[in-house]
Amino acid sequence: MEKEMEKVKIDSLVFWSSLIVIAIAIVTLIVFKDSAEPLMNSILTGITHQLDWAFQFLTFGLFIMLMWLVFSKYGNVKLGEEAPEFSTFSWGAMLFCAGMGTSIMFWSMMEPIYYYMGPPFGIEPLSNEAANWSVAYGMFHWGISAWCLYAMPTVTIAYSFFVKKNHSLKISTACRGILGKHADGFLGQAIDILVIWSLVGGLGTSLGLGVPMVSTVIGEVFGVQQSMTLSIVIIVIWTVIFCASAYMGLYKGIRKLSDWNVYMALGLALFVLIAGPTLFILSNFTNSFGIMLQNFAMMSFYTDPINKSGFPQAWTVFYWAWFAATAPFMGLFVARISRGRTIRELITHILLWGSLGSWIYFGVFGGYTINLQLTDKLNVVDVLNNEGGPAAVVAILKTLPLSEIVLPFFIVLGFIFLATSLDSATYILSAIATKKLEGTQEPARWHRMLWGAILASIAVALLLIGGLKVIQTSSVIVSVPVIIIYLLLATSLIRWLKKDYPNGVIKPLKEEE
Repeated sequence: MEKEMEKVKIDSLVFWSSLIVIAIAIVTLIVFKDSAEPLMNSILTGITHQLDWAFQFLTFGLFIMLMWLVFSKYGNVKLGEEAPEFSTFSWGAMLFCAGMGTSIMFWSMMEPIYYYMGPPFGIEPLSNEAANWSVAYGMFHWGISAWCLYAMPTVTIAYSFFVKKNHSLKISTACRGILGKHADGFLGQAIDILVIWSLVGGLGTSLGLGVPMVSTVIGEVFGVQQSMTLSIVIIVIWTVIFCASAYMGLYKGIRKLSDWNVYMALGLALFVLIAGPTLFILSNFTNSFGIMLQNFAMMSFYTDPINKSGFPQAWTVFYWAWFAATAPFMGLFVARISRGRTIRELITHILLWGSLGSWIYFGVFGGYTINLQLTDKLNVVDVLNNEGGPAAVVAILKTLPLSEIVLPFFIVLGFIFLATSLDSATYILSAIATKKLEGTQEPARWHRMLWGAILASIAVALLLIGGLKVIQTSSVIVSVPVIIIYLLLATSLIRWLKKDYPNGVIKPLKEEE
């Protein structure tokens, strides 16, 4: 297999074009760093306010389409004739870890407090009603709707790769059902470059949250002052972890790291549930879950055009845009690890594993945080307003029993959580810029290491110029053309399915027609 892997050749045009686009963007950011952030923020505000309806309809529309696929005859279509490559646990662990990263660790604690301070629907801030909605809205944002945005590209890419035998892990190839020969031309290359940029921007978002959070916890544990040097050291350690994992590949590296990640994440959640106010957490989770289910449609289409509170644009629409921007990467990675699954199995497991993991974290950590606030054990609102989110996370963790053990454990989990996202990203960046992959072939190791070095260099450069926030904003801006990519992927899949199974007889195709 090693010889086979080393023969894999890069797609020079996509590789160099992507690097040039990224380099130009970074240099422009450095030169115009003072004016870049307000400009980007202005564009982002315009997108979330002018296209709120588009993102809301897109997300709910994907939910309807995925449910149709699950319950239709096409749900039985098997993605490849071989048996699944990974156990259900390892498969679920990899897809959850690739999608969440350190973001879930941060927002599961902070997001409910933000909603408590600035609730939706004109509810009075800091009221009991605001507290009722705080965890429910977090569970909504990180639940089924978010994972629908990830699932749709996954199904089309997996169908293209395993059924149509298009041996290329590229979004442009998955759009061939509608684009035809144009998928191999300029249009296809533009789509792939756009996907690479959105992925780099999405990683900027993860690093923008992960580095300050882990840095603050390290400062608390070791008594180290916050500094640029500490942040760079953290990025270097992350780079070593995810490059080592990506170097070992899907089977020995990424799978094992994801397994450990899930065991540790569940272990920490279980500890907080037992050590914290157990009955309140369970009761609040149940209540929040009910609120979310009862108001799912309203939350899905809430734009507040009359009162203009800006809540749905600042939160829901921003999240849908962010998830949409990173969805092509998730689709590529999860499709690659899903050989041998049926379309029904693929969709239901993505929605189940993803949503369940998010709901557990918001239910446990969000419930624990809200309880601290309501019982006056810790004024999380004051800490958040005066010292920022990372400091609030540290303050929350310090209220736990055995905090001297919890804090170092949280640091390790933070490193592994983001590393699982980054090694998946490194793998997919190298796969997009690879001409052809067959069977169990993986991108060349030197190619994976090169993208790891590129990502680390970009992260350090952006950190030095304070550009992480701008790069994550730009990744959300990229989500506007991604809406069109969603339409292309959905149409491509439906055309393929109708062509391949015109009589409703579902059996594996031997080869592409």
